[in-house]
Formats: sequence, structure tokens, C-alpha cells
Amino acid sequence: MSTGYKIDNQEGAYFITLQLVSWVDLFSRQIYRDIVIDNLKFCIANKGLIVYAYVIMSNHIHLLVQSNSGQLSNTIRDFKSYTSKNFIQYIEQDNESRSEWLLKVFRQAALRHKRNSHYQVWTHEDHAMHVYSDKFVTQKVDYIHMNPVRAGLVHQPEDYIYSSACNYAGESAVLPEVEVLTPSVVIVK
Repeated sequence: MSTGYKIDNQEGAYFITLQLVSWVDLFSRQIYRDIVIDNLKFCIANKGLIVYAYVIMSNHIHLLVQSNSGQLSNTIRDFKSYTSKNFIQYIEQDNESRSEWLLKVFRQAALRHKRNSHYQVWTHEDHAMHVYSDKFVTQKVDYIHMNPVRAGLVHQPEDYIYSSACNYAGESAVLPEVEVLTPSVVIVK
């Protein structure tokens, strides 16, 4: 089912929300956040992904991204596919105390869509919103970085390690480097 939030301009910058099926709190565990981070780094290094801002919450991810290869949809599709396979592989290795329940949820989600064979981890919607102005960029970067604060996880956005907020605060990042945007930088294409 189409939601109207599609990546129409493959070279444009987009605010994207990637959500886990049934709002499963998979990212409450570090191993799954690390899989996301490692794949973001891979996409930056090998697929031309430009990450301007991100946050990994317990059951969804917000990204402000662009592709310098002009293939943003393909990169997001590959990111979701690869991370899904890695999540399932880890769960099936019986390293996860919730493995039976998680596999059941992901199996049931797959049954609702013809394009899945065994498991569906991510929803099919990416809720992609084209970035069209500096004001919109600022609004979305603030929204991304304030997510952990609104969730009561931290007092200051830069204190949340799984976010690009520390990059914007001028602190060194331990996770993927992002291209920090300033209000005068126009990324609209």
C-alpha cells in the first residue's frame, strides 16, 4: 500500500523513518544497534550514502540522508535487507532471550505481505520526506536529535551515543561520522 511518502528524486536529500514491524523494541539491545551502525558505515563507504543526521531509537531509526550515486532508494532497500538478515541470523543463533517471540512476530509480519518469504523485520514504508528548504533541514535535524530527550533517555541530545547530536555539538563521534549541516548549507536538489 502506498503512503505517498516516496523517494522520487534519487539525488535529493530526504528525512526518512525506518520502523520495525509491530514496533518491536529490537534496538534496546546493543548488538542490533551495532549492526545498524556497521551497515550505515558500509553504505557511507561503499554505496555513496551521505548521512547528515541520524538517531537509533528502540524500535525505529530517523535519518536525514542523500545519495551521491543517485540511488537512494536502492541503498535504503539494501540497508534494510542486509540488517534484517543479520538480525535474524543473530536471533537464530540462540543468543537472544526473546528469540522465540521475535521470530514469531517477524514470521507473522511476513505472512501479511507477498514479497516476504520467511521474515519481515522492517515495515515496507520509509516515510520519506523530501528536504526542500534550510528551515525544513533545521526542523528535521532538531527533531532527530531531540527524540532521545523526548523519550526521557537523556537530558541533552549530545549525551545519546546512538545519534549524530554529538557531531552537531562539536564533540568527537564514536559512531559514523556525519556531514554536519549549517543553516547556510543548502542540500536541496
